[in-house]
Amino acid sequence: MSAPSGSAAWSGQRGAVSRLLLLRHGQTPLSVEKRYSGLGDPALTDLGLAQADAAAERMAARGGIDAILCSPLLRARQTAEAVSKAIDVPVEVRAGLIETDFGSWEGLTFLEARERDPELFGRWLGSADVAPPGGESFETAGARVDAALTEIVAEFGGRTVLLVSHVTPIKLILQTALGVGESILYRLHLDLASLSVADFFADGNATVRLVNDTSHLGGPDSPRLR
Repeated sequence: MSAPSGSAAWSGQRGAVSRLLLLRHGQTPLSVEKRYSGLGDPALTDLGLAQADAAAERMAARGGIDAILCSPLLRARQTAEAVSKAIDVPVEVRAGLIETDFGSWEGLTFLEARERDPELFGRWLGSADVAPPGGESFETAGARVDAALTEIVAEFGGRTVLLVSHVTPIKLILQTALGVGESILYRLHLDLASLSVADFFADGNATVRLVNDTSHLGGPDSPRLR
């Protein structure tokens, strides 16, 4: 497979480019109720399965995907398997792409977590090095995701790879690609089954080409977005 076309050579990037297609999983029962979903392992809802199929249709129409890597959690694996079936590329699980561990906040809403641990919750919202009770800080998750990203870029230089993961790992990869601070974790919204795209170059540079695209799910009134 030839290297991805359209690299941002005008800004000085050199060497083989790894194009990473960053796909968030589809809807689960916890996402319906806007509850923290970290290492818990709910399956996709019927709508989530439909979102996965829509993403698979898009990937099939796009073509040129050399590998599919996904989080070990069921919601990501189900989404990845839908794409795998559509494009006949096997799924490989990568532990580093797993979601952040929200500890005792798992399954709680934003308001429930804030009411349970108001002081800690406030500090968590303001700093990536603060962890939920019994959970994982964004800083710790970032080190894990960065290690996985380094391995993927080294392994798939010059190729296009679909990564099926979760909100936090995708934000962390985009943070690395953009070279920005931790505020992106709190300010960037990623929809269910959304697609983002980033190119990583062998010289360490990167370019973000797309963020939170849901065009494959239809317009704003489409049931696939609900």
